[in-house]
Amino acid sequence: MNKQPIETIHQKNTIIDNIINAMHVKQHFLILGHKNPDEDCIASMVAFALLVGKFAKTPHLYLSEIMHEHFQYLLNICIHNSVRCSGPHDTFRDAIDAIVVCDTPKRSMIDASPLIESMLDDPGILKIEIDHHLGADSQYIGDAGFRLVTEATSSSELVGLLALKLGKRKDILKQYNIQNPLSRNVVLSVLTGIVGDTSMGQYIKSKRQKRYYDIFSNLYNALLVRETTKETNFMNKDEVFHEIQRLSASEERCFRYIDSKKKFSRSIGYVVLNKKDMDYLSGVFDNDTIVSVTRSIADHLAEESNRLGLVAYDDSNNSNLVQFRLRRGQGYKSFDLRTVLDIFSIEEGGGHEGAIGFRISRDRIDDIGRFAKKLVSGIEKAMP
Repeated sequence: MNKQPIETIHQKNTIIDNIINAMHVKQHFLILGHKNPDEDCIASMVAFALLVGKFAKTPHLYLSEIMHEHFQYLLNICIHNSVRCSGPHDTFRDAIDAIVVCDTPKRSMIDASPLIESMLDDPGILKIEIDHHLGADSQYIGDAGFRLVTEATSSSELVGLLALKLGKRKDILKQYNIQNPLSRNVVLSVLTGIVGDTSMGQYIKSKRQKRYYDIFSNLYNALLVRETTKETNFMNKDEVFHEIQRLSASEERCFRYIDSKKKFSRSIGYVVLNKKDMDYLSGVFDNDTIVSVTRSIADHLAEESNRLGLVAYDDSNNSNLVQFRLRRGQGYKSFDLRTVLDIFSIEEGGGHEGAIGFRISRDRIDDIGRFAKKLVSGIEKAMP
């Protein structure tokens, strides 16, 4: 059956809710695009992967070939946001339970290895599809109810719509401590795809498409105003690419600073960022960078320790809270991290068995370093 536009707003919202709930329920997402991917394909894959990462789930990005140098900044974003990038000879240590196909008209055009082809045939793996190619020779790839396939400037726009709708799900945002679904890298990835597929808006066909183009252009400009303290606007694709390259380099510097603070107990790699550290970081990097890099550091520490990774940081520049992220290494399956919330009677937090985030009022913590050591010790005792 050729792909057709979604008929009603209600149907579209139902599909979006289904996809958001899949991010809540599923654990390991494999994200695919089409062969010889263009800007929109890669940008929509990266933007979706970033959204999955906000749920403390594991996104895997598959690319069979080396990307053009123009897109290297998107891979840099992946590196510093715990998105795992795989090639044709890689296997998957995680049991993939959801596949997301972006910007691909039909199955024969999917960029996939023989292993992935067999996974696409597995009815036990959920198939999610995000695409704006309709009619003609197109064919549905995703499962019914999970096909966000309709008219749009680009597939990236549809991922952006998903992020906008997620921003209204207060229950989900609170449970996963998602401060902003439309974080800087999500916005810039979405905009990369929109700009690429519309040639800076020249090929927009409808008022609805113009509205979404304006939404993400304005979000982009708001980011630049915050970064540069002056009003500005992009003039061409190269300026968009340059901006994201600059910001991904900023993440690299932030990563190196935080990684230099790491320590190890018997089973846990951990970083504690006190008020002085956070004052420095906040003076050099924006909050989106700090949040994404701390999440990535927790993942790296979990793998380095072969058990758990923990990051604690004083967030008093933004709230009266101390933020914690706890992640389990891929090879360590025998400890459900949610038990930590019960052991320490922590109410403000959540996640799944392999990754949790939680918050504690700054008033309850005299010394963040001493508190983190007690936390590490308590977790060590609770581990099998």
